[in-house]
Amino acid sequence: EAEAEAAVIVGAVSLRIMAADGAHRVAIVVPCYNEAERLPCREIEEFVARHPEVRFIFVNDGSRDGTLKMLRTLAEACCGRADVVDQQPNSGKAEAVRRGLRHALGLGTEHIGFWDADLATPLEAISQFEAVLVTHPHIQMVFGARVGLLGREVHRSLKRHYLGRVFATLTSLLLGLAIYDTQCGAKLFRRSPALELMASQEYLTRWVFDVEMIARYINAQQQAANDLPVASRAIFEFPLERWVDVAGSKVRLKDIFMMGVGLLRIWVVYFLHEWPSGKLRKQALLRIVLLVAVLAMLLAATLLVLRLGLRGVCLMCPF
Repeated sequence: EAEAEAAVIVGAVSLRIMAADGAHRVAIVVPCYNEAERLPCREIEEFVARHPEVRFIFVNDGSRDGTLKMLRTLAEACCGRADVVDQQPNSGKAEAVRRGLRHALGLGTEHIGFWDADLATPLEAISQFEAVLVTHPHIQMVFGARVGLLGREVHRSLKRHYLGRVFATLTSLLLGLAIYDTQCGAKLFRRSPALELMASQEYLTRWVFDVEMIARYINAQQQAANDLPVASRAIFEFPLERWVDVAGSKVRLKDIFMMGVGLLRIWVVYFLHEWPSGKLRKQALLRIVLLVAVLAMLLAATLLVLRLGLRGVCLMCPF
């Protein structure tokens, strides 16, 4: 019954959105790099025809194939419901998303998000995400979560799944949030000064900019005090009904290393220091000093025990 009631609410909200004079209430940024053979244009055109409230911003990230030409053709087919931003030279997904968000913020839409070009997350989830923002005013952002629940079609390789769990654990410790999935490429945000701040400067990391956006929100919330809900209340993770690994997307050993480096940089810039002022957090520095001191004491004690143990063995030796 609860699931049926939720479905009715989502449907009612979707219908209410569709009736809003055909205005663009949602802007979705789609970063594209060499997607000429992979972007499902037909699926996007059909979705736009069914959802006049959604506007797409396609960001060409310095593609070397026919992506830019294809995007311009697609935008024309969408009858004024799509924009193309040409980012030259190639600057990475993080900057493509940021530039797209900046473009979307200038359109005046109420909700702004980004979606991976492979559409591993179906576009129909956009309406579900917006329904959460509409019905829960305190929520600032909705993240897709790839959770393998019964009755849902979430198919990930074992390698991606377990690497994702390790990364999510490290991210949770870094952010102080029990977050399940920061790296899903489907996210929707409420238009706000916080979002403008989150997209105001280039990201430090190409690989984990999603985590960096959360870190920026945490800093913004700490400075705004009661004006913004804390991150644990502001973020809503939506368990996706469908998500499938799409061919052509690979995780390399170098990527894993760079993600680890990215987390370290985020911790230094956003948690050891205040952002964007760069002021050192003295309490954080004190905790580091205490942690290093404790680890040094533990190491010294371990070495002492090992030394005494080895000496005892030598004393007992008959030779």
